[in-house]
Amino acid sequence: MQHDLLNDALVQLRHADRQGKAQVSIHPTSSLIGEVLRIFREHHYIQDFAFRADGQGGQFEVTLARRINSCGVIKPRLSVRGRDLERFEARYLPAQDFGLLILSTSQGVVGHAQARERKIGGKLLAYVY
Repeated sequence: MQHDLLNDALVQLRHADRQGKAQVSIHPTSSLIGEVLRIFREHHYIQDFAFRADGQGGQFEVTLARRINSCGVIKPRLSVRGRDLERFEARYLPAQDFGLLILSTSQGVVGHAQARERKIGGKLLAYVY
């Protein structure tokens, strides 16, 4: 039984990248997984992704860019203020200006740099580097 769809999706991405696969299918899906994949694509961690309906909730077909060293969810989903993001960057990312934290904010799902620009906080969802 699956409890955390986002964690399962990121584990599938990480394992496929380590195995050298060019594509991976992620299912089951959710809109949150789609938003996280969109951010991964914007920051060039994946090349592209597409949703394919299959009558059972659909699946995401992801084309990998072979740039993921590690990715995962942050549990528990910690609340963070915009001015405290630097502390969490040091905690979850290996180096300064290397990697990405993903937050769920009142303005949607964004990366930590965008949250810092907008001076907003939210809940930490995931990291990738």
